[in-house]
Amino acid sequence: MNIYGKTLKMLEDYFKSNSENPAKAKIVFKAIYKEKVSSFFDIKNLSLPVLTKLSNDFTQELPGLIKMSESDEACKYLFRLTDGHTIETVLMKHDYGNGVCVSTQVGCNMNCVFCESGKLKKVRNLEVHEMVGQLLYLTDILHIPVSHVVLMGIGEPFDNYENVTSFIEIITEQLGLAIAARHVTISTSGITPKMLAYAKRQNLNSLAVSLHAPNDELRNQLMPINKKYPITGIIDAAKRYTENCNKKVTFAYIMIKGMNDSPELAHELAALLRGLNCYVNLIPYNKTRSTNYEPSDKEQIAIFFDILKQHGINVTVRRKFGTDMDAACGQLSSDYENSI
Repeated sequence: MNIYGKTLKMLEDYFKSNSENPAKAKIVFKAIYKEKVSSFFDIKNLSLPVLTKLSNDFTQELPGLIKMSESDEACKYLFRLTDGHTIETVLMKHDYGNGVCVSTQVGCNMNCVFCESGKLKKVRNLEVHEMVGQLLYLTDILHIPVSHVVLMGIGEPFDNYENVTSFIEIITEQLGLAIAARHVTISTSGITPKMLAYAKRQNLNSLAVSLHAPNDELRNQLMPINKKYPITGIIDAAKRYTENCNKKVTFAYIMIKGMNDSPELAHELAALLRGLNCYVNLIPYNKTRSTNYEPSDKEQIAIFFDILKQHGINVTVRRKFGTDMDAACGQLSSDYENSI
């Protein structure tokens, strides 16, 4: 087992099951995340038999780096997992700190027509330690400080719900990576049962919903998952989140030229979101290798933006990161053959 896949509670249960004081879990957590020990035998204040058992039961293996691409504003990392599959992780350099876009699956089953990630069907969920490992490689091996995390890489986070929530527990634990809960954003294409479950957690994490259309007819074309979880249920689940967590929900809206960027659709979107504690993040479409879509013109985005503003909807236009190296929203593929 990989120690980075264990939450503090799981590690406490491990010690209990071995007739040991569960308080030893905190010693281990502090050692591996704060003191950065590379061997269990370097952990202080634990007996040799305990350290030997830890060494026998757990590993500290991280994903292997295959390739890194870098620009002034972003870095993209291609990692190989122990079973040979590959994933991509993106570091985004902000004025307020470094954010990391984490992948949650090998491949993705959502099959959104505008997204490169879904071209590789889901192979499997990432284990907790494989998600934590993406951050640890940056913080421990490359010594890059990380202040914000978004689960917006390859995969649908709520299709890997249990592992994703354990991952969040570890990175927000004060004895773990100690990333502020409010600086962790989980993105979903709208799997409403998991959105409702997530809302019940009453956490301080942020929620982003990939909407991209204000009606089912258009969203069915863009995002096949909408046929199973239509917009009405998504909006209801978003309301539940805002009520339970007292936080705004973000709706991501990719602007695709001639498809979802008309003034009529802007008015329809405003009507859909009226009264909801939210804001809309307009995302100029990022071209991919396998689609022929074009980003909306700047003028069209401005018109769409203004209409939402006129209706009292909080709206922003997302700054682009990593478009020059296929590291932007919708461009991740973990396609090793096309990356070399």
